[in-house]
Amino acid sequence: MSALLHPRQALFGHEAARPALPVVDHYCGVEARMRKSLALQAELGPVFDITLDAEDGAPVGGEAEHALLIAELATSAANRFGRVGARVHPWGHAAFEADVDTLIAKAGDRLAYLMIPKPESADDVDRAAAAIDAACEHHGQPKLPLQVLIETHGALREVFRIAAHPRIESLSFGLMDFVSAHGGAIPKTAMELPGQFEHPLVVRAKLEIAAAAHAFGKTPSHCVVTEFRDASALAQAARRAARDLGYTRMWSIHPDQIRPIVEAFAPAADEVAEAAELLLAAQAAQWAPISFHDRLHDRASYRYFWTVLERAARTGRALPEDVQSAFFPVAIG
Repeated sequence: MSALLHPRQALFGHEAARPALPVVDHYCGVEARMRKSLALQAELGPVFDITLDAEDGAPVGGEAEHALLIAELATSAANRFGRVGARVHPWGHAAFEADVDTLIAKAGDRLAYLMIPKPESADDVDRAAAAIDAACEHHGQPKLPLQVLIETHGALREVFRIAAHPRIESLSFGLMDFVSAHGGAIPKTAMELPGQFEHPLVVRAKLEIAAAAHAFGKTPSHCVVTEFRDASALAQAARRAARDLGYTRMWSIHPDQIRPIVEAFAPAADEVAEAAELLLAAQAAQWAPISFHDRLHDRASYRYFWTVLERAARTGRALPEDVQSAFFPVAIG
């Protein structure tokens, strides 16, 4: 009998693998909070990314010094897992080129990604990506994965073009700027809970971003919840983002939000057990169709159950020992 194929090889073949990003993107821009977030990541493990904010986190006039601080933190021993990225200023801003040059020159080999905020169009994304790639080449650094923050009318209008860009791995929704861009036509309640899940224009934007990301194998990242003291409301919002709107990642703006988001995006124990049992049986059958608990399954459903196991691994869930040894020690290209 031929060797057993890993799910990634058997179920996806030559299809490009989706980026295996942690389910939380934690934003911080003040030095004390950046250091605290790195300490928390060391404690919890790489179940969340940290995005150090060179845009909103930088004081006016202190942009250069702030970029240097971010580079220092990214290259420090505190960046234990290599899951620290940075948000630069928007394309066209006076600080964009300096941000990019400083971060890539001093930390290009330690940053997990760069976030491009506020593009007005797909062309803006093209220009920003080209500038970043040129800086990587100039400084002899590998090309960094890129993420885009969709928060303008133009970016939403061209979100499928942006998602199709080969250098983009994730799309995030910028709720606050998007609502503000409507000049008061959308009430402030749409930036709050439960309004951000109810206003039609905001829900439409969320769905368009998620659909575009999935169409091109990219990761959709849900927007912030500002009510960071209300853990129950946050958890409910995270579950809605994951289960109703198709998001596989979500922003955190306070350390207290990280654990509830991880829990909301993690599959339940019975889902993990079902996926584990089914995929081991499917692998034993060389990925041919099988009957499992009186239901017929084939590669179409196997793909879904594989994502359950991947999500469990990314959220730090315990996996059955046979699944761990069969599937997750193997590096899949």
